[in-house]
Amino acid sequence: MVPAHRRGAARVHLDDAVRRHAARPRLRGPTAADAQGRRPDLPQGIGRVSEQGQVTHDDFDWEALRLEAVAARGHAYAPYSSYPVGAAALAEDGRVLTGCNVENAAYGVALCAECGLVSQLHITGGGRLTHFICVDKAGDVLMPCGRCRQLLFENGGPDLLLMTVSGVRRMDEVLPDAFGPDNLA
Repeated sequence: MVPAHRRGAARVHLDDAVRRHAARPRLRGPTAADAQGRRPDLPQGIGRVSEQGQVTHDDFDWEALRLEAVAARGHAYAPYSSYPVGAAALAEDGRVLTGCNVENAAYGVALCAECGLVSQLHITGGGRLTHFICVDKAGDVLMPCGRCRQLLFENGGPDLLLMTVSGVRRMDEVLPDAFGPDNLA
């Protein structure tokens, strides 16, 4: 038998913290098909897409990517640490991907911003990351934690460019001697 407090509309949901955002308008996320047409509602000028569909690195606009991370940070759920984090990346086909941290009362199951970003990469068609930036609650550049560096390596490879507190670095500089799929062969 189901207890009375677990029946009906009056039941209190454990996920009410997430539901508080239900009134916000939903934006359509970028897809792989959108990148070829250069959707006008995605930031333009972050990177150019060649005729082969690859991102070129000429005149890359790190500030525009940082602003995408700042916007993502605004959706973070960080009631325990009060430390919202946002991340943004560019995929090889021109898609702009974002993520934010989502905390949980069971601290070990909290999600870093990079987790949401990589999920969005795969939901919208897969591919490789080419540029990445992460920001803290002040909008300043933040280094990814070790777990997230491994996640970024898996989805961007050694050539992924990261904006770090020390400037632009390749992934193989940020995570030297990384463990990857080749180690499992």
